[in-house]
Amino acid sequence: MTKLNVFIRICIAVLLVLGIIYLSSLVSFIFTPLLSLFSIILTPLLLSGFFYYLMRPLIDYLEGKKLNRSLAILLLYLVISLLLAVFFIGVWPSLKSQVMNLVHNAPAIFAGINEQLEKLSDNEFIAPLLPANTDISGQVTELLNKGFNVVSSSVSGLFTFFSDFAIVLITFPIMLFYMLKEGGKFKNRLVWFFPSRYKEDGRSMLGDIDQALSNFIVGRVIVNLALGVLMYIGFLIIGLPYALLLTVVAVILNFFPVIGAILSSIPIVIIGLIVSPATAIWSLVIILAAQQVQDNLIAPYVFGKKLDIHPLTTIILVLVGGDIAGIVGFLLVIPIYMIVKIVGVKSYELYIRTRKNREETPPPA
Repeated sequence: MTKLNVFIRICIAVLLVLGIIYLSSLVSFIFTPLLSLFSIILTPLLLSGFFYYLMRPLIDYLEGKKLNRSLAILLLYLVISLLLAVFFIGVWPSLKSQVMNLVHNAPAIFAGINEQLEKLSDNEFIAPLLPANTDISGQVTELLNKGFNVVSSSVSGLFTFFSDFAIVLITFPIMLFYMLKEGGKFKNRLVWFFPSRYKEDGRSMLGDIDQALSNFIVGRVIVNLALGVLMYIGFLIIGLPYALLLTVVAVILNFFPVIGAILSSIPIVIIGLIVSPATAIWSLVIILAAQQVQDNLIAPYVFGKKLDIHPLTTIILVLVGGDIAGIVGFLLVIPIYMIVKIVGVKSYELYIRTRKNREETPPPA
């Protein structure tokens, strides 16, 4: 009878939630201004959250050295400004030059790809493996055009994501400053909303979520930068054109789980193919070797067992997240999954503990 009562309560709760969602949809005009406000602050909020977890360990370290927290934040802002100045003076001209050369040489790149593909199709070892009357050059050109269309749409979505740059530029540093200054108090304010008997459980759950996000973001940055260094050294060794540009693109794309590694490999292999098929093969070998070092040596050392997500789960999450929310979905699906998983595990543990205590408590006389 007890199990039946629990089932009935769960069904009633689900029906109430669905009823609230349905009634909310009837008065959606009330939420339109809120959704508009949220879409405006989403970009600076995400950037602030990302850099909050990235910079918080440094701020905590400086504060541990008896430096005022606000002063530590301003000092870190100054250091970042100097690093950006060094980047724009020392790295950006070379990067910009490679971008301009790549755009200018695009027709020659396509011509070089067709030439290399024709050579491959005429090769006595490769030709027998190809179906008869196969136009490799035409098919690859068609695939490249489709690929450029996909990239163009993704870039359009990315520019839409950062469209309101003025708002981002103004609000992001301010939001980040207050997050770094008051971030430690935010958890206690959230715990206040929990019932008294669940405050400790809520504090533990929020602490686990905070630690998981911190480990994921900091670890991801370290792993991607290490991957970029390995790839750049390899590209310089084989003399791959546009090595710096391709490495920067690869590092950025690798923040997108699974799909980023695939997308970043395509332009690298294409540029390598222009030089020679051997260069394309070596560039692919470097990518695979760097990925193996990242996955088997660097990532386990950085993440340990804290990021317990099966690769198949990651692929499914990325596909679902990208289908639902595009670029934002790709970026946020893993952190959201981690949060939901922690909340689910903690809630289940709380339910089991409450049920056990209830069973052990003797009924009143």
